[in-house]
Amino acid sequence: MKEVPVKLSTSVVVVVFALLATGVVVGQSAASVPIKVGFIAPLSGPYVQNGRDILNGFLLYLEEIGYRAGGRQIDVVVEDDEAIPAVGLTKARKLVERDKVHLMAGALLASSGYALAPYIDSMHIPMVFPVVSSDDLTQRRRSKWIVRTGWTSSQPNHVFGEYAARTLKLKKVATIGLDYAFGWESVGGFQRTFEAEGGKIAQKIWCPLSVHDFAPYLAQISRDVDAVYALFLGRAALQFMRQYQEYGLKDRVPLIGSGSTTDEHVLPSMGNEALGVITALHYSAALATPSNKSFVAAYRARYNKVPSYYSESMYTGAKWFVSAIEARGGNVEDSAALLDALRKVKLADLPRGPVELDDYGSPVENVYIRKVERVNGELQNTVIETFPKVSQFWKYNPADYLKQPLYSRRYIPPPTE
Repeated sequence: MKEVPVKLSTSVVVVVFALLATGVVVGQSAASVPIKVGFIAPLSGPYVQNGRDILNGFLLYLEEIGYRAGGRQIDVVVEDDEAIPAVGLTKARKLVERDKVHLMAGALLASSGYALAPYIDSMHIPMVFPVVSSDDLTQRRRSKWIVRTGWTSSQPNHVFGEYAARTLKLKKVATIGLDYAFGWESVGGFQRTFEAEGGKIAQKIWCPLSVHDFAPYLAQISRDVDAVYALFLGRAALQFMRQYQEYGLKDRVPLIGSGSTTDEHVLPSMGNEALGVITALHYSAALATPSNKSFVAAYRARYNKVPSYYSESMYTGAKWFVSAIEARGGNVEDSAALLDALRKVKLADLPRGPVELDDYGSPVENVYIRKVERVNGELQNTVIETFPKVSQFWKYNPADYLKQPLYSRRYIPPPTE
């Protein structure tokens, strides 16, 4: 596979992916009209590694199937949204209105997901969200044209809050995380179930997405807590983990957190500061299933690195929409029928385990409790417990759940809980 950059203006670059196997380049004519897929991810800026992992997983699956589905060639047009919601919206308009893509996939941040949803719905273009975890996209503000194949921010954290209280026996926890939708919803989910089990969130500390130095925030952490729950990703996760240890907190206050904090997109760059950290997520590269072992081996062979949750999410996302295309016999011109096919997909043989959508269009899947260990010289998220078939509503009645407000920066659990 090769990359052909096409410069559209001084600030906009589209990367066009070609097929060496067939000699067909994106945009050229083919025996049949190609299926055009618009792809958005941050390929520059502070979350570039997340974006590259997303793109890597996406392309790996398409390479495995020879960039063909339903008897038609798949052409991909890639856009860099820089992890800026407004930029992502501009790029989505370009993909839909100028490039005339049949469907869309990608994006990273929860805030980007919320920004894209109204436009995608207005254009009646199916879009797959393998990574974007914004809770309300499949809850109070359900998007008709977006199919989530990944997770909701609060989903693994509902599990983890209960686990932290029941199994880890934690009573008082401080939280520190990124100050945007993903952070609020993740911490909110953890707080709701943790406090329902008798625990107490002693303090919440929020850091801006542009944070470079955690010293002012680490200084605020109470020493009178049983653990600190941390939520970061990208270079912020690396910096936080290093400074947490340098500040002398790691040996005094145990660290737990969101799965993104020790995800494999950053874990190989960490050291002893990550050892022992317990997190929850719907994937770990250390899962010992045949499907995951095969995926990890293929990913390592192709990219010479371990896959992250971002890689697996987009690999699964590509497999998801290809399954829908196959079910439609390659007919993607009927957008409504394609959307219906996307919502009916069920996949069992995935690296993360079985996945199917609930009545609200969100995945029901396993959640794994992971602990960072060093195995054969590499850090890994060893799975220490599995919670099967976890929905976005956890153990709550969906109708009752949706009567409560979305988890926010100032979330306080309902008094009845």
